[in-house]
Amino acid sequence: MYKTVHLKKGKEESLGRFHPWVFSGAIHHIDGRPEEGDVVRVLSADGKFLAVGHIQIGSIAVRVLSFDDITIDRSFWKQRLSAAFGVRKSIFPQWTNENGKLTNAFRLIHGEGDGLPGLVIDVYDRTAVMQAHSVGMHVNRHEIADALSEVMEGVIDNIYYKSENTLAYKASEDGGNGFLKGGLSTASDIATENGLKFHVDWLGGQKTGFFVDQRENRALLEHYAQGRKVLNMFCYTGGFSFYAMRGGAELVHSVDSSSRAIDITRANVELNFPSDARHEAYAEDAFKYLDRMGDQYDLIILDPPAFAKHKDALRNALMGYRKLNAKAFEKIRPGGILFTFSCSQVVTKDNFRTAVFTAAAMSGRRVRILHQLTQPADHPVSIYHPEGEYLKGLVLYVE
Repeated sequence: MYKTVHLKKGKEESLGRFHPWVFSGAIHHIDGRPEEGDVVRVLSADGKFLAVGHIQIGSIAVRVLSFDDITIDRSFWKQRLSAAFGVRKSIFPQWTNENGKLTNAFRLIHGEGDGLPGLVIDVYDRTAVMQAHSVGMHVNRHEIADALSEVMEGVIDNIYYKSENTLAYKASEDGGNGFLKGGLSTASDIATENGLKFHVDWLGGQKTGFFVDQRENRALLEHYAQGRKVLNMFCYTGGFSFYAMRGGAELVHSVDSSSRAIDITRANVELNFPSDARHEAYAEDAFKYLDRMGDQYDLIILDPPAFAKHKDALRNALMGYRKLNAKAFEKIRPGGILFTFSCSQVVTKDNFRTAVFTAAAMSGRRVRILHQLTQPADHPVSIYHPEGEYLKGLVLYVE
């Protein structure tokens, strides 16, 4: 039987609205001494059942798995994974988009958005990359992998577990990153998105190896790229760059501070556009590059890593977004288009828009909003957990 978490009086209201987090300050006491990552039952002050979930150390003390009084077992994992897979099959019928261009890279599990807080699973061709953001998901990783193999039989052959960067101590203690199913001998590191191929760096790259959340925004950039001189800042492995090239860009320059990322960017461009002289890549600090560059670019992408991972860093993050966008407004050519993003969960749409507005006002240039962007449908947001909407983007026309 699961150990029990008792809430303080009046602290059950958020669970009554199906919000999937219990904060440590809401807890009155805990029966027994559960280990971090154990499943616990959550009760109100008057003993009413509220939820079951993973307990952990930190401000978020319990991540809710179910609001029903159930056992978290193999059938639970299979049901949640099956439901998520059904949603993805609706989004990607026969794994192609409406133009028939193959896509076999997508997010299968997006944490709270799929009722599995603390878990991310991205699929790249026939390999699923699983990442735990909570100790509970780490503890249950083998059960999840078994259920995933059953649900996606015939679709995936390999499951790679990659959590050393999200749960450094715990994951390393238990053997670190590695294959839970299959292995390198059967896993191709090349996946396809809208007909374009890319290497997935799941062994040493950021997150699960690629950023599938920008798929639709990359396709939009392709629409605007014809005849333009493109600068892709914080390019990582070059996703926006090879979309721009297919869109008919005159030249594309990719910049990232990581030399490893730049090497993969070059390989990705070569994979799609062999020996194409339009592309050059630079391993350089973004702000230094923006300072020294001229005014030759008329399409700029700013897609930096998260400037704020917690609320205490919000003020400095907004200053960073203002500084970065102000430099782009200063340098972009008249008639240029700026794609600018924030992936920081604690930065709201209004926060980000205000920061970009301030940067535009500082430049004194006329700026129109052409598009307001977010994450794609395979990164769903639970209506009860608005914090899951993390990706914000603006497409701006600069006179």
